[in-house]
Amino acid sequence: MRLTNMLLKKVKSKRVMVLMESVVSNHQFTAMRDRLADKLELIRFDPYIQQESLYRERRRIRSA
Repeated sequence: MRLTNMLLKKVKSKRVMVLMESVVSNHQFTAMRDRLADKLELIRFDPYIQQESLYRERRRIRSA
């Protein structure tokens, strides 16, 4: 039984949860992206400045 557990690979998820942060203010939120995709950059409403601003991916939080 132990040998079979060692032979099985861990399954990696296809998506990861990432932390998005506003370039203008420090407002943050989480988003999902594909594991093999490029880092996210998107325009979204920023509640701190009451305008749309650019959000960039800061870091990966966990697999989902």
